Amino acid sequence: MTANRSDLTYPEVGATAGTLPSGYHHLRRSRVIGSGAACFATAGRRIMNWDMHRRAGFGVDESTPAATVDADVDLRAGLGPLAITARCRVIEVIDAPRERGFAYGTLPGHPEIGEERFWVEWLDDDTVVGHVVAFSRPGRWFTRLGGPIGRVVQSRFAERYLDALMCG
Repeated sequence: MTANRSDLTYPEVGATAGTLPSGYHHLRRSRVIGSGAACFATAGRRIMNWDMHRRAGFGVDESTPAATVDADVDLRAGLGPLAITARCRVIEVIDAPRERGFAYGTLPGHPEIGEERFWVEWLDDDTVVGHVVAFSRPGRWFTRLGGPIGRVVQSRFAERYLDALMCG
């Protein structure tokens, strides 16, 4: 399912599920986060109800519903007048027996332009793996000015997302 493309800030909607588009910074991270059905269920809930984002350091309003296609979310980073709000729209929900997660795309005003996909996978050997895939480029004057710092920040948050999914 694809969200209303007219509000998103990029044309390659859904590309995190396949080949990442050129003209963007690409990020791919995967990590074994545990094993078994309980780990898979817990990690899936953390992704879908925004706890992964909260545990990684983003502010997400407690009233924000679980991720559903076309739902908008405001992610906040920083404090007080230095806080940045990143508006996103869920463009895909993954709800399969052994995979769970979602992807969202950036909305106008987001510091970046692009898409990010988060999911957990329960493998046949009982291993549970968390994944983060993204493509992005600067979307605001301060992210353009920051240059490579933005890529470092995104990479650090990807690791924090995976930390937030660790079981046991």
